[in-house]
Amino acid sequence: MPIPSKRLFYSLSIVALIGLLATVWTDLIAIWQFSLYVVLVSVAVDLLLVYLKQPIEALRDAPSSLPLGVNRQVKLRLHNHSKRSQSLQVYDHYPESMDVEGLPVSLSIGAKQYADIEYKLTAIERGKFFFPLVQIHLDSLLGLWQRNIKLDEISETHVYPNFAAISQYALLATDNNLSQMGIIKKRRRGEGQDFHQLREYREGDALRQIDWKATARSLKLISREYQDERDQEIIFMLDCGHRMLAKDDELSHFDHTLNAILLLSYVALRQGDAVGLGTFSGESRWIPPRKGYHTIQQILNTIYDLQPSSESPDFSKAATDLMIRHKKRALIIVLTNIRDEDSDDLLPAINLLRKRHLVLISSLREKAIDDVFHQPIEKLPDAILNAATHQYLQHRKKAFEKLLHNGTNAVETTPDHLSVELINAYLNIKSSGVL
Repeated sequence: MPIPSKRLFYSLSIVALIGLLATVWTDLIAIWQFSLYVVLVSVAVDLLLVYLKQPIEALRDAPSSLPLGVNRQVKLRLHNHSKRSQSLQVYDHYPESMDVEGLPVSLSIGAKQYADIEYKLTAIERGKFFFPLVQIHLDSLLGLWQRNIKLDEISETHVYPNFAAISQYALLATDNNLSQMGIIKKRRRGEGQDFHQLREYREGDALRQIDWKATARSLKLISREYQDERDQEIIFMLDCGHRMLAKDDELSHFDHTLNAILLLSYVALRQGDAVGLGTFSGESRWIPPRKGYHTIQQILNTIYDLQPSSESPDFSKAATDLMIRHKKRALIIVLTNIRDEDSDDLLPAINLLRKRHLVLISSLREKAIDDVFHQPIEKLPDAILNAATHQYLQHRKKAFEKLLHNGTNAVETTPDHLSVELINAYLNIKSSGVL
């Protein structure tokens, strides 16, 4: 259907005004009739001409994969196959779960020319999404009409957890600047579990590191250098229950957790370990531990469309399933949100896992809870909220202390610090040799 423009309404308004004045001054009747005829003919001819124009061709260049919460550019190339320049407005039909800057776009394209436009797209939800079409409003020659054109230009994109942090980690690791991310890697020169290499003795090396046979052959002190054990296995147990739906910013706790899993997976694979993943309290998915950087892509493809459910966490069932699935000793990282009511189910589940595995519990704490203590207490409701928050945190602290007293490795943090806390805990476990 054609779309009438503002210019058409202005023209009709002027004709209507002349007609109104003609009811008072009859000399204007002829002018009104002539203007009405001119406008009606112009409208009809202009409408005919806009449909005789050759339509615009549109091609979209959209990323096939997008990191969650990071803006990316989408490009549209518009071809004008007509012998005349054409003015138009462009609307791209992007998925509803994305934020866009830079649309719609108004432009003019010369005869037999093309134009490129770009706009920014930010995904706010994970999963598979489609761009169904490009919509164009093509201006008529006199500007009285717009031809509404819908071009079937289907593009598919997958929104993954934010894998951009992996590039940042790799860059900082190359420059030995991981401390900028808050990652503290404790270096113990020459110590570890696995033999790495022979090298010349350095001041500070322990006597037990000296290789006396190599020293005798080379007639200078030679030390053995060791490194942290490789070929170990790391398995993430991801809680997909209702608590992970909580939000402190644009991303849910669940999305923050997926980002942390990706980054720690990269770190572990870089250390020579194998990485696996299992989910519980929702849709069940399982990846057995594997080595190699291709594992990152497999994890991405497995979790990119995974969403938290409305179920409560069932730690006992998750532990039992894991014990059946995996026999070899591994570091089990449980990612959840611990509450005081979890103790009766969580502690037996951890004790079951500890019969074979080393367990690390990572519990997310809502940032909104910490924000309560920064708010001034001015009225009674403020005091009640502050006291209730204190009581809630006391119960939560007791549940967390039970884990520590049970000898379980555990970290509690807000979602925005989860990646760094997990990496530091993993590196400490590796360097201690307890795995």
